[in-house]
Amino acid sequence: MRKTILITGASSGLGAGMAREFAAMGRNLALCARRMDRLEALREELLGINPAIQVAIRSLDVNDYPAITQVFEGFCEDLGELDRIVINAGVGKGQPLGTGRFDANRQTAETNFVGALAQMEAAMTILRRQNHGHLVTVSSVTAVRGMPGNVTTYGATKAGLSSLTEGLRVELRKKKSPIKVTTLLPGYIRTELNEKVKNTPFIVDAKTGCKAMVRAMEKEPARAYVPGWPWTPIAWVMGKLPEAALAKIF
Repeated sequence: MRKTILITGASSGLGAGMAREFAAMGRNLALCARRMDRLEALREELLGINPAIQVAIRSLDVNDYPAITQVFEGFCEDLGELDRIVINAGVGKGQPLGTGRFDANRQTAETNFVGALAQMEAAMTILRRQNHGHLVTVSSVTAVRGMPGNVTTYGATKAGLSSLTEGLRVELRKKKSPIKVTTLLPGYIRTELNEKVKNTPFIVDAKTGCKAMVRAMEKEPARAYVPGWPWTPIAWVMGKLPEAALAKIF
C-alpha cells in the first residue's frame, strides 16, 4: 500500500478531489499549490475526514522550477518518504492558433509540459534514491489525437506529457526498476478548469471522476482512461478516426 502521497495542484479541482479520496482511505498526504489559503482549508477538511492521517502543505508554483525540488524534498523531511507522487498541476488557457493569444498558449505549454517535466525530474530524483515508489502523471483523453480550436495547445501539451511518461516507464522497465509509472488520461470531469466549456460530452461530476482516478492509480497500470467507461472505447475510436471525421465531431 502506498501510505504517503504527494499531489501537486491540490488546492482545487482534481487535486483536492483525489486528496479527499485518499484521506478517507487513511493515507498521509503532501499537498502543494499556489493558493495557501485553500490548502489550509483543505487540510482542515481532510483531518475532519480522518483525524489519524498526516497532512503536510506547502506553497508551490510549478513554473518556479527550483522551488519544485525544494518543496518535494521538504515533504520528504516532513513525512519521511514519498510512496506516490501525482503530477497533477496544470492549466487550460489555450486559444486557437493565429488569433493573437500566444500568451495564453505559451502559459499552457510552459505549465503543462515544462512544469510537468520539472516536477517529474524532482520526483524521480527522490524515487530513484528510495529505489521504490509510484509516479503518476495526469494527462488527458485530448492527448489521443490533435484537437481543434481552444484544445489544440492543451491537447498537445498532454500528448507530450504522455510521451514523456511512457519513455520513462520503458526506461525503468528496461532496468528492471521497482519504481512504477502510470499515465492517467481523464475524460471530461467537471472542475473549475472547464466549468465554462460547453462541448463536454459524457462529463461526470468531480467526485465521480476523482473516485475513478484514485481507483485506477491504486491498480498501478501503465495507462488508464478514467472513468474507464466510456472513455476507454472512445479513446480507441478516436485513435482510428480519419481527420475528416474528427473535424465533423469536434
